[in-house]
Amino acid sequence: MSSAEDPIREGRTVTVEDVQALMGASTPHFALQLRARIRALIGSLPDGDPARMLGLREIARLDEIAADGEVRGHHAESGMTPLQSVVLAAPDA
Repeated sequence: MSSAEDPIREGRTVTVEDVQALMGASTPHFALQLRARIRALIGSLPDGDPARMLGLREIARLDEIAADGEVRGHHAESGMTPLQSVVLAAPDA
């Protein structure tokens, strides 16, 4: 759905479940796009709203994994190094 919002949310209050629905697909590759969608989703919510607080925590996590990548499961085994984040990898000169 690109950056367009789900029409089912039109005209109703954003819920924690709405934020969680966007969080479900979070990976380093899509972190920045999801961050933008969550920011737009919670933008009009008041401070202290549970959905806004969850969204702000998720935005911080997405910022981190966009730059550093993430480890799921177990860490690299002896002799194996983790792959660099796509964001931090320098192009070949």
